[in-house]
Amino acid sequence: MLLTAEQIEALEDLGHHIASALPEAVQATTMARDELVVRVNRHDIVRVLIFLRDDPNCMFRQLVDVCGVDYPDRDERFEVVYNLLSLKHNQRVRVKLSASEATPVPSVVEVFPAANWFERETWDMYGVFFSGHPDLRRLLTDYGFEGHPLRKDFPLTGHVEMRYDDQQSRVVYEPVRLTQDFRSFDFLSPWEGALDPDAAAAAAALPGDEKATTG
Repeated sequence: MLLTAEQIEALEDLGHHIASALPEAVQATTMARDELVVRVNRHDIVRVLIFLRDDPNCMFRQLVDVCGVDYPDRDERFEVVYNLLSLKHNQRVRVKLSASEATPVPSVVEVFPAANWFERETWDMYGVFFSGHPDLRRLLTDYGFEGHPLRKDFPLTGHVEMRYDDQQSRVVYEPVRLTQDFRSFDFLSPWEGALDPDAAAAAAALPGDEKATTG
């Protein structure tokens, strides 16, 4: 959504307001693609979201979603992103924090009940643990699923596959077995066409062209 100059200025002023009100909790406020991004300390996320929800200049009463991002090369490889909407001021804000596999993130279910399933999804897909969550279970994968499929180092084939076993009359899990380790692609296939448009007609002819006749 394209914003006017006045709307962008209003978001920048809002960023300064948030940073000045929570100097110990907010690391930085930036504008990225006409969106206000607020980076906060992990342990201050509950305090920050309460402020964004209740402050008269903010009024971000709707939690749109909570999602994760994986940066394997970082010491704290995960980013947890909270997208908030203020219907009162017609503004959006994106709150970010960093986490690792060993650093739990405080749950914000008590602040926004909608975060319940959002946090479960982030835990399921990335393995980010939310401390204080009332029911942190997998949401999109099965209970016996191994790993977290949206991590960058998760194998494309997965770890196990499931099938229905007629003899056992139940679903069984088995290690993934690849019947073909790799595929060899013919990048010089004639179906790709002639590579040199200036080549002689005989050299540039494709197999089967001799069947074409002109009447």
